[in-house]
Amino acid sequence: MEQEKALPASQGDGCLVGVVRIPVKIVAVLVVLPLRVAWDLLVAFARMLNRSVLGPLGQGLRWFWERAVLPVLRGTGWLIGALFKVVFHWPWVGLWRYVMLPVGQAVYAYLLRPAGVGLWRYLLVPVWEYGLLPVGRGIAWLLVGAVRYLLLLPAGALYRYVLAPVGHGLRWLARGFVVGAAWLGKALFVWPWVALWRYLVRPVVVGVWRYLLAPAGRAVWAYLLVPLWQLLVGAWHLAGRVSRALGRGLVWLWRWAVVRPAGWLRRHVVTPAGNVLRAGWDVGRRTARALHRQAIAPVGRAIGEVWRASRLAVREARADVRRALFGGPPREPARSQARTLGSNRAAGDAPAPEISLQK
Repeated sequence: MEQEKALPASQGDGCLVGVVRIPVKIVAVLVVLPLRVAWDLLVAFARMLNRSVLGPLGQGLRWFWERAVLPVLRGTGWLIGALFKVVFHWPWVGLWRYVMLPVGQAVYAYLLRPAGVGLWRYLLVPVWEYGLLPVGRGIAWLLVGAVRYLLLLPAGALYRYVLAPVGHGLRWLARGFVVGAAWLGKALFVWPWVALWRYLVRPVVVGVWRYLLAPAGRAVWAYLLVPLWQLLVGAWHLAGRVSRALGRGLVWLWRWAVVRPAGWLRRHVVTPAGNVLRAGWDVGRRTARALHRQAIAPVGRAIGEVWRASRLAVREARADVRRALFGGPPREPARSQARTLGSNRAAGDAPAPEISLQK
């Protein structure tokens, strides 16, 4: 038994483990590694999605539910409950409490209870005590006597002197028949199968299990399934390390291929160029502002003066046309409007008589 339990690993078992290990490594590299990489990518994407989208969305929906939907539902429930109480509960409660209950109590106290007491005391009790109870007692006495003297005595004699001896004999015959049939059934159907199981089937089954199936199962478990499971677990962990190394390599490649060059380009190219453009823009803006103040502003003022003079001339022409067509009071000439400060004399002209528009 000790030799059976301790099965040493032989050279053939080592060859078997080596033959199994090579295909397992190939499967681990070709199948398990892509699965582990895809799993790590899915985990990273799920964490990013939960952190960036689902978490804020869930918080927003929770806030909306707690601050908007839940108060509305509570208010609606309170309003529906209040309406239900006002329409269905309080009217029936008031009807029951202040109408039906007092009326029922009064009817019971002053009508039904006295009527019931009187009916029970003066009708049912006398009828029961002086009519039904004596009649029932007489009928019961007659029935008991009839059963006792007409049925029980003949039945007892028949059972004691006829049925009991016959039953004892039949029971003795049935017991003997059952015992014989049991012995015959055991001899024909039980004892051969018990002997077959005890002396043939059980030793063969125990021997096959003890000396063939159990050692084979222990050998398969110890030298095939356990190494295969260990190889698969090692391949899974190896794939995880390779996946993490691949991820770190991709991060390092992204950092040195995109982030660092972009940072260097921003610091040494884009920022100086932006500073130069900003300085050029400031110089151009100041130059344009100075040019506007020195050249464009006088031209604009001149154009404004011309435009105002044109508007004034057009306005005077329209007024003249209106006066010519519809009539109206005379108007002071335009040249007499430009007077010097504190004088009635127009600039460069003789004083013109002032005309009041009211006259």
